[in-house]
Amino acid sequence: MAVSRPDFRSSDFLLAHMRQTMAFYEPVATDPSGGMYHFFLDDGTVYDTRTRHLVSAARFVVTHAMLYQTTGEQRYQAGMLHALGFLRRAFLDPSSGGYAWQIDWHAGRSTVLDPTRHCYGMAFVMLAYAWALRAGVAEARAWLAEAFDTTEAHFWLPGAGLYADEAAPDWTLADYRGQNANMHACEAMIAAFRASGEVRYLARAEQLAQGICQRQGALAQGWPGWIWEHFHADWSIDWDYHRHDKSNVFRPWGFQIGHQTEWAKLLLQLDALAPAPWHLPCAQFLFHAALDKGWDAVHGGIVYGMAPDGSVCDGHKYHWVQAESLAAAAMLALATGDMQYWNWYDRIWVYCWEHFVDHGHGGWFRLLDQANRNHTREKSNAGKVDYHNIGACHDVFQALARA
Repeated sequence: MAVSRPDFRSSDFLLAHMRQTMAFYEPVATDPSGGMYHFFLDDGTVYDTRTRHLVSAARFVVTHAMLYQTTGEQRYQAGMLHALGFLRRAFLDPSSGGYAWQIDWHAGRSTVLDPTRHCYGMAFVMLAYAWALRAGVAEARAWLAEAFDTTEAHFWLPGAGLYADEAAPDWTLADYRGQNANMHACEAMIAAFRASGEVRYLARAEQLAQGICQRQGALAQGWPGWIWEHFHADWSIDWDYHRHDKSNVFRPWGFQIGHQTEWAKLLLQLDALAPAPWHLPCAQFLFHAALDKGWDAVHGGIVYGMAPDGSVCDGHKYHWVQAESLAAAAMLALATGDMQYWNWYDRIWVYCWEHFVDHGHGGWFRLLDQANRNHTREKSNAGKVDYHNIGACHDVFQALARA
């Protein structure tokens, strides 16, 4: 049955869709004993009540804070505070300042399953505190500063001007270096500056953006300006890391099409706060390069990964790739006045409306194959919680309000 299409450029639509997406989680996600459940089937059934992941825990704070900040509705404030308290109580190790990557939560008690320290995780902890502060939680200013200082002390590499990626519980660094943690750290720094007004966060966001988009982006032989994911300890490209594990959730192999467009969005957000002449041209390059290689002309939608030879190495369609790309398209449209970006925005939204938005149960499907078929009943496993989809709507909603 065909589904009628709304006006995707309407602020009313974007706000309504944020509410509708969160409504999938509202009746089932809250665990009265602490925090939120993290694993949901398509119909909202919770299929794992005990495993909790740092990224999901932090993202629930962010999505609730976005909706509270946008609507003022107390139910979203209550959800934010519930998720926020759990983040500190269940994941934080006060003695080290580190956060567990994964825990088992049972009978009101937390057992650490994976104590590894991840900069990616710290980026979302900082993002959660920044959004909580923006949503009126005064204590979050100190928590944000605490998390930033911990990240600086243990992950910051002054010589590289970037963050390391992973550490043991005693903060011994692994050799792996990655762009993904730095990208989300940049996102967190932008949010931290918006919430606090402290210029150190904005300065770090610019340094991270330059480090990845300019210096590291110049290293990909044959693909200048494209952002590769994985690097050796000296920040030289590691072309083979996870070569045979391209679907690894946090460290997939290949050029990630969605990360090119996500960086485009972040550069425009950064430019709105601290303009620099390189931001817009770089954002335009990343967006056009990604859509030129990543748009599936046969089935629609944007594929996941491209190999260094230019071929599609993973043709699956992931929810977050579409969401980040439509947000980037809207922000480029507003920044340039060029209608081609609104045309891309509408095209991506039409595709998502027809294939990713679950008009029956709510929320977005997580993963489709290249022909847009859903092979899993898992709507949200660890990390998803529709953060990218709600966030994309919020980003466009706010950008329209500022235009």
